[in-house]
Amino acid sequence: MAETLADWDQVVAFALTLPETYMESFYGTPCPKVNKKAFVSPGREADSFHVMSPHDEKAVLLETDPDTFWQTPHYEGWPGLLVRYGSSDPDRVRTVITRAWWDRASKAQRAAFGDRP
Repeated sequence: MAETLADWDQVVAFALTLPETYMESFYGTPCPKVNKKAFVSPGREADSFHVMSPHDEKAVLLETDPDTFWQTPHYEGWPGLLVRYGSSDPDRVRTVITRAWWDRASKAQRAAFGDRP
C-alpha cells in the first residue's frame, strides 16, 4: 500500500511530481498549479485539504468514502471537496489529485500525459 498523504507538505510533494506543475500564489497561499490553475489548496478546515473535482465525481466520492472526502457549506455547489489527511486509501486520493491536475492541464499537456486517470 502506498504511503498516506499525512499533511499539506506531502500533498504538495505529490502534486509537484505531476508534469509541468509549479507553486504559485492562489488566494494568497502558495499552491500547486498547472496551466495557471490551482488544482489543490490547503482548504479552510484543519486536517484537510481542498481538491478540485467535477460535480458528478464529487458526489460519488462523498457517498462512497465520507471518512476521506467531505465538504462544508462553503463548498456545496462548487466543483471541489475536502480530503482528510491520512486516508486509508492513499492511492485513490492520489488518483483524485491527478484527475484534478488533468482537468486543468492544457490540451498539449493532456496529450503528453495520456488518458484521464
